[in-house]
Amino acid sequence: MLDYDEATSFLGDWGPFQLTIFFLLSASTIPNGFNGMSVMFLAATPEHRCLVPASANLSAAWRNVSIPWEERDGQLVESRCWRYRLDSLTDYSARGLLPGVHVNVSAIQKEKCLDGWDYARDLYQSTVVTEWDIVCDNDWKGPLTTSLFFAGVLTGSFLSGQLSDSFGRKKVLFVTMAVQTGFSIIQVFSTSWEMFAILFLIVGMGQISNYVAAFILGSEILGKSARIIFSTLGVCIFFAIGYMILPLFAFLLRDWRMLLMALSIPGLLCVPLWWIIPESPQWLIAQGRVEEAEAIIRKAAKQNKVSAPTVIFKTAELDETKQRHSRRYTIFDLMKTQNIRIISVLTILLWLTVSIGYFGVSLNTPNLHGDPFLNCFLLAAIEVPSYIIAWQLLGHVPRRYSMCGTMLLGGVVLLLIQLVPQSLHILSTIMVMVGKFGITAAFSMAYVYTAELYPTVIRNMGVGIGSMSSRVGSVLSPYFVYLGAYNRLLPYILMGSLTVTMGILVLFFPETFGRPLPENMDQIQNLKGLCCKKNSHKENAAELKTNIILMTTKL
Repeated sequence: MLDYDEATSFLGDWGPFQLTIFFLLSASTIPNGFNGMSVMFLAATPEHRCLVPASANLSAAWRNVSIPWEERDGQLVESRCWRYRLDSLTDYSARGLLPGVHVNVSAIQKEKCLDGWDYARDLYQSTVVTEWDIVCDNDWKGPLTTSLFFAGVLTGSFLSGQLSDSFGRKKVLFVTMAVQTGFSIIQVFSTSWEMFAILFLIVGMGQISNYVAAFILGSEILGKSARIIFSTLGVCIFFAIGYMILPLFAFLLRDWRMLLMALSIPGLLCVPLWWIIPESPQWLIAQGRVEEAEAIIRKAAKQNKVSAPTVIFKTAELDETKQRHSRRYTIFDLMKTQNIRIISVLTILLWLTVSIGYFGVSLNTPNLHGDPFLNCFLLAAIEVPSYIIAWQLLGHVPRRYSMCGTMLLGGVVLLLIQLVPQSLHILSTIMVMVGKFGITAAFSMAYVYTAELYPTVIRNMGVGIGSMSSRVGSVLSPYFVYLGAYNRLLPYILMGSLTVTMGILVLFFPETFGRPLPENMDQIQNLKGLCCKKNSHKENAAELKTNIILMTTKL
């Protein structure tokens, strides 16, 4: 059987070739960071009230009381969607009557904002919301805009794997980069909300496909030690760097069209990478294009200044590998036994929960007290130590306890936000950052844990179904944020409750830390206490044998 890592071990771990691939592929995910969260500023909803046109013949006294007051989050504020009937106000004003003296203002009939809205311009000169009045009766378009982007992400995550398996990792990477950048530029010239939303869906398809293709390509090109760091720190931290750049762009460019153009142009800088980044040798081998794979490895050896053997990939090993993977597995194998069915269901719930928490907290940033640009930067910056902690936990702490601990940290802190007085804005922001820290760490570890739960023959499908579930969670997350319009604490209560519940359920997962990866269906571990309590004597003996081997190895 072909061992790719062993066959290419002569390249070394961190030569010039590996460093180039590591940093260029990681850097290619920076645009994903600011494009993935740009909707926070592109479709931000500033404070607004009904427009009272200058043509309305109102005295200053009547104009000042033309907007009714309503209670929001325990405070009296001007209504966003209603005003007093202008014909009545005009009549009272013409007759010289004064509000509160001659007329009880609260008794006057109300009407909707028939002349549009007056938007606050202190934070944003224009957004998609102010451009097409996506407020009040049309406020449903706000979360739908974000959900359409993530629906594109869901579709892209499904298609990208199929396309990269058929056409190659490199081609899919650069085609999806072009889709993301090209359609973002076209989006700048949108003439309606419908056009903007449809283009946003297409941008979402390119956005995730680009990220996944870069992740797979780097994982397959790099050696074992470099691969682990690339998968946990490389693409994740560079994504966070892009996320941190977003609020800087948004602070400097307050017009949504200029902001979107500025966020799109960096994608063009990735074009020269076509001539630097090679195709995946592992994919080429799987396609039977062994000569091309060897040519890439020999070029890498030359770059690393090492000598390549005369024959890198032996024909006998290649034939054995093909025979070994001749049997086809389908998604139905994820439901083959009761044990793996429950593992798959719990995996779906795990990814769904952490995705709702991660994107819900991120997208709710503009609703936090204080400067939205600073809050966004802080919530992006907290991801860097979160990824580093996750990397350390993966190396030293059992998976169940790592996942449970980080999810409970994030969920409990989000639940406790409701106990913080509204006057303590800084404390609330800090607690949101801690919640984001825990959920982000759990999200990044979910990839590794899921891959270890499933055997080699269905591992891609297991990770794929988890990833698809996370995309569904991202589609739902804007509606959790939308609930904040009715109660600012409701999103945190819901997200915190879901995260805490799932954090406890994680304890029932099998433990994979320190265990060899399962190769076939018979090696899948049983759940802890939820099913399959009556193991056969053979299963118990096999598990005991595995534990003895692990203990002997550690000693």
